[in-house]
Amino acid sequence: MDPTSLPEKQFKLYREILKRYKVSFTPLTVRDHHLEILQVDDLEPLLAGKDPFKDVESFPFWVKLWEASLALADLMVSLPPKPGQTLLELGAGLAAPGLAAAAAGYEVTLSDYEQYILNFQKVNAAASKVEARVCHVLLDWLKPPPNLPRYDTIIGAEILFRETFFAPLLAIFRQYLKPGGVIYLAHDVRRKSLPKFLIEAEKHFVVAVSKRTLRTEDKALTIIVNRLTPRP
Repeated sequence: MDPTSLPEKQFKLYREILKRYKVSFTPLTVRDHHLEILQVDDLEPLLAGKDPFKDVESFPFWVKLWEASLALADLMVSLPPKPGQTLLELGAGLAAPGLAAAAAGYEVTLSDYEQYILNFQKVNAAASKVEARVCHVLLDWLKPPPNLPRYDTIIGAEILFRETFFAPLLAIFRQYLKPGGVIYLAHDVRRKSLPKFLIEAEKHFVVAVSKRTLRTEDKALTIIVNRLTPRP
């Protein structure tokens, strides 16, 4: 991916990102869809040895392209939308699932809590040539904006890392999901907070569970995918 081929607005964002991070584009193919994901090259200074399953309060979750996000991206392109179907990705980070959904035809809103993360998303949407079907919004789960519409689908990958966010997140689900809508969540099976969250979620939603296995050359990772639909 040649950054100079980006539209002028996104190229300016790319140059701003370069002032803070050393980055490069990584091609990502999700079934028949080709995406370009701008990532930070050297993660170690940011991660500083932190463990995403232990140091959940300080780990910068947005910066990594998680295996769960790859599984969720694959799921979204396997579920082609109806015309005009809307989708909100929460805690989108680098936004592979939302971008894949846009490539599949969803009208997508990508969200996160800091503007610099949204700048990565904007560059990635343009580089993946789906910016026409993507918009971006700052979304603090503790202070959600009152003017967002409701969505047909809400998705999130590796967003259940902090138990203090469980109640606000469930409130967001109820606030922003259309009647008859559906929520898809994807997490590494090692995410210990997931069962605790699902116990709370079952008070308001019917929860279905499936597993997906991602294999690399040296390991296999199990991803838990949950489908939540509002209780009658």
